[in-house]
Amino acid sequence: MREKEYSLSDISTLIKIPFEGDPNTKISGVGTLQQAGTHHITFLDNPRYRKYLANTKAGAVVLSEDNKAFAKTPVLISKNPYLDFARILQLFDQRPLPDVGIHPTAVVGKNCKIDSTARIGAHCIIGDSCVIGAESCLWPRVTLYDGTQIGDRVIIHSGAVLGSDGFGNAHDGTKWIKVPQLGRVIIKNNVEIGANTTIDRGALEDTILEEGVRVDNQVQIAHNVRIGAHTAIAGCVGIAGSTTIGKHCLIGGGTGITGHIDICDGVMLAGMTGVTKSITEPGVYSSVISAQKNLAWRKTVVRLRHLDKLFERVERLEKS
Repeated sequence: MREKEYSLSDISTLIKIPFEGDPNTKISGVGTLQQAGTHHITFLDNPRYRKYLANTKAGAVVLSEDNKAFAKTPVLISKNPYLDFARILQLFDQRPLPDVGIHPTAVVGKNCKIDSTARIGAHCIIGDSCVIGAESCLWPRVTLYDGTQIGDRVIIHSGAVLGSDGFGNAHDGTKWIKVPQLGRVIIKNNVEIGANTTIDRGALEDTILEEGVRVDNQVQIAHNVRIGAHTAIAGCVGIAGSTTIGKHCLIGGGTGITGHIDICDGVMLAGMTGVTKSITEPGVYSSVISAQKNLAWRKTVVRLRHLDKLFERVERLEKS
């Protein structure tokens, strides 16, 4: 595969941000501040990495106006260096995609509607009556159960399973009775779903991911969940059934969200947060206790066990 090459002025024009330095500087790859070579472009966004700026061997650096004075290389000046570097990465992304069309090893059910520009990778399984929109890409070994609907420009990574039964069971006093899951999974346009993520079909209503949602690897989304547009969910999150999550939310890795609650637009959940009730105001929420040495944690647990008694004593003192 031939390496792509751009001049500094080419990149400036394509990304629409100004530059300072030799316009003919040749850029043929990307790297970190520490590891980039003379034909690489890198970026500085987090101030803690500014210490590497003076000695970087990169051919150019994307950075903010505030950091320009610390650079000794050509620069591209950005109001959002991380975002503009992401756009530059797209210029150099030459990873092969599955071929347009349906791989001969894929299994496709009856009455499916698959756009001619979609890419269905090896060993995918597409159930009956599925819909896959224009320019969508299913990497190898993706499974879509019957009735799953995928919009345009959706990316689904290997091992993801969409449309499997939700965890619906009723107890008759002695044993569990399965509750049939009669809804679907509907994925709107421009969504990306990570490897080995599972999204359950709805019980009566549909499970829906709206426009532009991003889901990382190994996420569990249960039946009847609805996730608002442009929300991003990091790895190993578990979302229980019938939960509604708003637009433009950020959900940190390992977060657990109980069922039958609503989370409003613009909520950020820190990693490992446990959410047990609805959130009605935007903002940042956390509930994890950071790791401690074992002896300190044991002391903390002992103190927690005495909190009720301590509260009662304080309450009695306040009354008196």
